[in-house]
Amino acid sequence: MKAPARLGLYGLILVAVFAVAGFTANTVVPEATVQAWVEETPEDHHGTDEHDEGDQMNGGHEGHEADAASLGLGLAQDGYQLTSVSAPTGTGDEGELTFAVRGPDGHPVTDFELDHEEEMHLIAVRADGQHFAHVHPERDEDGTWSIPWRWEEAGTYRIFADFVPAETGEGLTLSTTVQIDGDYESVPAEPAAQTTVNGFDVAVEGDLVAGSASELTMTVTREGEPVTALEPYLGAFGHLVALRDGDLAYLHVHPHGDAPEAGETSGPEIVFEATAPTEGRYLLYLDFQVNGQVHTAPLVIDTISSGDGQGQEGNGEGEDHDH
Repeated sequence: MKAPARLGLYGLILVAVFAVAGFTANTVVPEATVQAWVEETPEDHHGTDEHDEGDQMNGGHEGHEADAASLGLGLAQDGYQLTSVSAPTGTGDEGELTFAVRGPDGHPVTDFELDHEEEMHLIAVRADGQHFAHVHPERDEDGTWSIPWRWEEAGTYRIFADFVPAETGEGLTLSTTVQIDGDYESVPAEPAAQTTVNGFDVAVEGDLVAGSASELTMTVTREGEPVTALEPYLGAFGHLVALRDGDLAYLHVHPHGDAPEAGETSGPEIVFEATAPTEGRYLLYLDFQVNGQVHTAPLVIDTISSGDGQGQEGNGEGEDHDH
């Protein structure tokens, strides 16, 4: 056989081999596994397509990685890594959610500073923003954190571990995802500047401007009357977690004012300062305490352009972390 013919036949064989290999890979590897490969790496979580848009806004892949780490989307940062994550795999199953934080020396971290009265803040929320939980697990002497756990609905959940290692004194937020088997329909996040929870009406006012520190005021009322009996919770009169819709990037939110004294009450307003890294829609979860009972109010607001000058009252009605 002449050389050109041999090369042509060799090329046809290669095409056939790659076609078979591609078909086999798509058949054998489950879609969920492929998605897990896309979502998780040993050092960083690279997010979803929406986060890829953030990559372009940040000027490339390097900026994207920095954004992911600083906004709590990384499995590891600054030598610390979230490890040994275990949780029930089905809805309604009683079990434990456990994990550990490995330090730069490769060993589980056992020395943490108190941050808002707790060593560890654990946040769990489904990818669409539903089923939010903010809890505080317990740590054993070996560095394993655990808390009784039960998933109410199926879906993909992101779990955030928010803590301050004593060695550095700097706050870190690490996260990973957990897939809970079962059918579910995603619930789109619609603007909701007001909501009602357990008889309390909660509203947010203020302009959330991308890239700038923005003041947000939460007002709590009941039956049209201002609630002035807000009690200290986690070292403040309210605790606000803010997440970017789509990839659930974790914002750092700071409460205004001095830490309250024991027995002191306040209300109806709680003021926070938040910085949205990009334009878009943000999910807000306000924890507040009255008569020893903690309530969580979910709200949804959009950023505005720096020249808009319009508040969030028109966002409609609906039902960060602070350092």
